[in-house]
Amino acid sequence: MNKEKLDYQKYSKYNRDQIVAKLKDTLKDKRFQHCLRVEDTAIDLAKRFDVDPTLAGLSGLVHDYAKQRPDSEFIDIIKSHHLNPELLNYGRSIWHGYVGYLIVESELGIHDNRILNAIKYHTIGSPYMDKIAQITYMADYIEPGREFDGVDEARKITRQNLWDGVKYQTKSTISYLANNGKAIYPGAISTFNVIVAGK
Repeated sequence: MNKEKLDYQKYSKYNRDQIVAKLKDTLKDKRFQHCLRVEDTAIDLAKRFDVDPTLAGLSGLVHDYAKQRPDSEFIDIIKSHHLNPELLNYGRSIWHGYVGYLIVESELGIHDNRILNAIKYHTIGSPYMDKIAQITYMADYIEPGREFDGVDEARKITRQNLWDGVKYQTKSTISYLANNGKAIYPGAISTFNVIVAGK
């Protein structure tokens, strides 16, 4: 599918070329290229699972828009929007999604909750992810530039069954964090409990 033919301006105040230019200005090249690959992967998954490729592609393209903002900007947003103060105990790896969607909404004029929730939950997941959020969650995980143990299995599973891919990623991520002694955001544990453990 020709990305240039997708009408991102249906959901944003900017067209795709303008959004790409903003991403280039905001992100380092490695992160920018990752966003383009996630967009491609999201569009492919959308076509495979009969989901709107415009919604999926735009969500994938902008999912990391806020990734490289200074910590102080995230902290200010957490405080000014009266978000859960527990967020302050975590860093940009959580903030760029769970807080960053507010930056996307403000700066890119994106107000569709399907896109905003996809951005919000692309790092920690959610038991209540719709197909757009699931696709963004998985496209970020399996895009062609990703190299880690299990990624080929994740790609295979996801292309066969999107929800099975979501379960695979959720389980693998929690296992990785626990095995490496890293703090796990409570929202990610809630996602695991519902999606993987069925609780």
